[in-house]
Amino acid sequence: MARPSLTIDTAAIEHNARVITRLCAAHGMTVVGVTKATCGHPEVARAMLRGGVAAIGESRLENIRRLRAAGIRAPMVLLRLPTLSQAEAVVSAAALSLDSELTVLAALSEVAVRRHRVHEVILMVELGDLREGILPDDLIPFTAAALKLPGIRVIGLGTNLACLGGVAPDRENMARLAALARAVETTFDLRLRWVSGANSSALELIAAGGMPAAVNHARMGESILLGRETVHRRPWPGTRQDAFLLEAEVIELKEKPSAPRGTRGEDAFGHRPEFADRGTVRRALLNLGREDADLEGLTPQDPRLTVVGGTSDYLVVEADGAPLHVGDRLGFTPNYSALLAAMTSAYVAKRTRIGAHS
Repeated sequence: MARPSLTIDTAAIEHNARVITRLCAAHGMTVVGVTKATCGHPEVARAMLRGGVAAIGESRLENIRRLRAAGIRAPMVLLRLPTLSQAEAVVSAAALSLDSELTVLAALSEVAVRRHRVHEVILMVELGDLREGILPDDLIPFTAAALKLPGIRVIGLGTNLACLGGVAPDRENMARLAALARAVETTFDLRLRWVSGANSSALELIAAGGMPAAVNHARMGESILLGRETVHRRPWPGTRQDAFLLEAEVIELKEKPSAPRGTRGEDAFGHRPEFADRGTVRRALLNLGREDADLEGLTPQDPRLTVVGGTSDYLVVEADGAPLHVGDRLGFTPNYSALLAAMTSAYVAKRTRIGAHS
């Protein structure tokens, strides 16, 4: 029985990167291509770089090492806040990191000085999404302390939105970021290289001309990988949504009742799923489970198929009207969470399709 497989179309990723970088460049913004959903896949990074991104953003040191081992020499940005225990590894692997804790910055400083290096940082400020970030009222004293650390160079101010709390970038919070950057520059007679306020949730604001000119740095992942903005998950004009294809094999195909029978409790994952009783239906069981992907994030390529649910090892689809056979391989388009899980799973084979470059 063949493993599930994820096929990566690098031409589609390159095309999307070119669309996004051109849009951002027209508004004075430099783009970091974020490969973290693909676990730092080298061919994905190369496609993004061909498409015009200026650097690669990663959240895991292991992925940065993987990219370096593959010969990728582009600048690397560590997107996840460094851990105190990994200060040595962070300075070794990444020239630039996003930071919000003085204790960690002090550790990075100690390592940088000992290694005769300068570690660049973008200070992250909290603007409503309630993930990482320095509170705005604390930014000036925090920056003052950071600037005193040897081996540390503060080159930017950033924020993260639309990830934890779903707070979208808008004219108000982006203007606040720009104002905070001006306050830092004025207070410390400092010129910030980057004001990093945009990710894939900011595409509509950028295209509408609503992004302040001071915000000149964007971290783009899903819009390049999947061709979607991330506020409403709509396809972005001019991009492709076919960069990834997840396939699994039909291992059982039978006529079965559409609703479970008997006394019911929780399923294997502590949920109580609901099933409409529509009589007997044709059901296919596939060799793909929750250990491989976020099943709710899969869209069958054949519109006649419907994802019913799944367990750790199996995906169940209704196949009424589709001419299926045991042994057929069915294709699914993954959303962001399904892509992240499939790329992380050791049980899903990864295949690269290198088409004509756009």
